[in-house]
Amino acid sequence: MVVSVLEEMRIRSLGVIDDAVVELSPGFTAVTGETGAGKTMVVTSLGLLLGGRADPALVRIGARSAVVEGRIGVRAGAPAAVRAEEAGAELDDGALLISRTVSAEGRSRAHLGGRSVPVGVLAELADDLVAVHGQTDQQGLLRPARQREALDRYAGTAVSGPLSDYASAYRGLRAVAVHLEELTTRARERAQEADLLRFGLDEIAAVEPKAGEDVELAAEAERLGHAEALASAASVAHTTLAGHPESPEDIAATTLVAGATRALESVRGHDPALAVLADRMGEIAILLADVSGDLAGYADHLDADPRRLSAVEERRAALSLLIRKYGDGDRGVEGVLAWAEHGAARLTELDGDDERIGELERERDALRGELSVLAQTLTEARTEAAARFAAAVTAELASLAMPHARVTFAVGQSECADAAEGVEVGGRAVAYGPYGADEVELLLAPHPGAPPRPIAKGASGGELSRVMLAVEVVFAGTDPVPTYLFDEVDAGVGGKAAVEIGRRLAKLARTAQVVVVTHLPQVAAFADRQLLVEKTNDGSVTRSGVTVLEGEDRVRELSRMLAGQEDSETARAHAEELLATARADI
Repeated sequence: MVVSVLEEMRIRSLGVIDDAVVELSPGFTAVTGETGAGKTMVVTSLGLLLGGRADPALVRIGARSAVVEGRIGVRAGAPAAVRAEEAGAELDDGALLISRTVSAEGRSRAHLGGRSVPVGVLAELADDLVAVHGQTDQQGLLRPARQREALDRYAGTAVSGPLSDYASAYRGLRAVAVHLEELTTRARERAQEADLLRFGLDEIAAVEPKAGEDVELAAEAERLGHAEALASAASVAHTTLAGHPESPEDIAATTLVAGATRALESVRGHDPALAVLADRMGEIAILLADVSGDLAGYADHLDADPRRLSAVEERRAALSLLIRKYGDGDRGVEGVLAWAEHGAARLTELDGDDERIGELERERDALRGELSVLAQTLTEARTEAAARFAAAVTAELASLAMPHARVTFAVGQSECADAAEGVEVGGRAVAYGPYGADEVELLLAPHPGAPPRPIAKGASGGELSRVMLAVEVVFAGTDPVPTYLFDEVDAGVGGKAAVEIGRRLAKLARTAQVVVVTHLPQVAAFADRQLLVEKTNDGSVTRSGVTVLEGEDRVRELSRMLAGQEDSETARAHAEELLATARADI
């Protein structure tokens, strides 16, 4: 059951296409046209709708922007519909409207269901909507990594589950290995760092600085350095306030204030204002008496011992040395103490390196053991899936005019020279990577008696095209998507093989929407709908348009594709025969 169908696309100012509407069949649509007419723009347009990279070079010369709009019918509850609704999109009568605009300056905008969305949202929808395959994908299938990905995709949860666990353990092992390497290869640097820290901590411990001590000592040094001046000033001030016992003629300030206070007190009852002044004068008398007493005590207790001053300056010099070496800006002793705290913690860490190395080695060995178990599980799952996958692809090749071809998957490992550096699979120490220990290679024996060879070395262009198609058809049965777009996947194929490819694509179109950009009439004849991308030139501007071919027009296009002559009777007869064969087969 097809849950989503690409109904139509409108393309404006993209490449050679000025303004064209591409109407697609729910089944099998073939896109044909002469070389250079712009058939690949259909593929490019769909790529833009599905979040592909925006290239300003695609914008038609003279246009401000290129616009691609698409209408995709989706069933309510389908994954694409759910994701679109999460992004704020709304369905339009059971259809999802997508648009992409690319400016000539390279700016790109995307809209989904009437809402502006990040281009990444369109890319997320792509996996649930369309599988696009072209000649570059065929070349990608030549790489062992892509072959392993294809096998893993076919295997499904049998591989994806343990592979997820393996990837997590692999990342953990890499992190442990990096930490171990740092501890072991930088042992000398870390030992030097530890020695410097010990020296600094010992130097600080010998001085034993205390928080705020530098501030207190600075104040004490200032006081001791001016002790004589301070004592003299305090003595003069005390004599002025209290008088000198040996000079009775001197009148003390306290005596004068006391006399003023008595004078006011005697008449304070006659005027409230004067009573207030009398109170203030009384307060002054008390304050002068207190200050006089304090000044006497200050002078008596003032320490003017030069030995104490020397000791303070010596202590300050020791603290200043620490501050210069270990302090932090203007924090003084506080900065030194902070450095000591951090240094002690770091030294503890460095002194524990040997113990930490032992812990990491045990953790590494445990993770490597876990990886060995998971790698063995992956190997077994891939080996089992490889046999089924190869049998399914071989069966498909039989229906693509390769009846005697045989596909196999070689699942192997490379032994590790140093057992301690590998993981154990099948009782052997083997090399491993982020996806396990397996090396997967797709082999093809095109005919009986031929030894299986890697498809990169043993497959012709036509054979590679059919292997790619066979792989996709197998995927369609195990991991289907609603729409398949093939861009000249039939390259290098002709004759009977082309007929069989057309027949197989038509069969695939019974359960999915299939769009094929093709140059083969044998393939186009099996399509439910044929679109012609046609180029026109008025002498100054070249344009391409898209036309739905029906009846006589379709016969003429197939004749052109067969013989290069639309009006050739022989070609017309062959074209009609192809159409009849396709209709009878379908």
